[in-house]
Amino acid sequence: MINNILRGFIYFVVLVLVQVLILNNIHFLRVATPFLYLYFILKMPVGSSQTNVVFFSFLIGLVIDIFSNTPGMHAFACTLAGFIRHPLIQLLMGKELPEGIYPSYKTFGYGGFFRYTLFFVAIHHVTLFLIESLTLFDPLFLAIRIVASVVTTTLLICTIEAFNIESQKSGD
Repeated sequence: MINNILRGFIYFVVLVLVQVLILNNIHFLRVATPFLYLYFILKMPVGSSQTNVVFFSFLIGLVIDIFSNTPGMHAFACTLAGFIRHPLIQLLMGKELPEGIYPSYKTFGYGGFFRYTLFFVAIHHVTLFLIESLTLFDPLFLAIRIVASVVTTTLLICTIEAFNIESQKSGD
């Protein structure tokens, strides 16, 4: 129990620091920004209470907002994504998963984890960029930003997951 709480805290702190200090300053071709902090929400155990998932989603979004000077945008997008997480897992996995397992390549399969990550990131990014733009003045540029950021974030998360030896080895 304490091991899981400590791991969650370390994930939270490390992902926020990486996002705020490094990734917020990266804009591939001035359109794509990776949002690695979503990995924290993605890796929460299956069967976690909806209240906990939504609360921690809001909390990580709020912390990113505070350090990024984006008033409430990440908090709202993360809260929505956290709210949709459980139904998304049920929809994509199509079966009842044991409680307490951590989403990974081993537990969801490579295709399942990729689809889960892709849909989750897409929900978050569409919400975030629509709030950020507050207009559909240039819908093509908005679509390019969303797609480029979704692809970048999904590839980064899937790459990190491939190197996450602990979840591969222990079968969390």
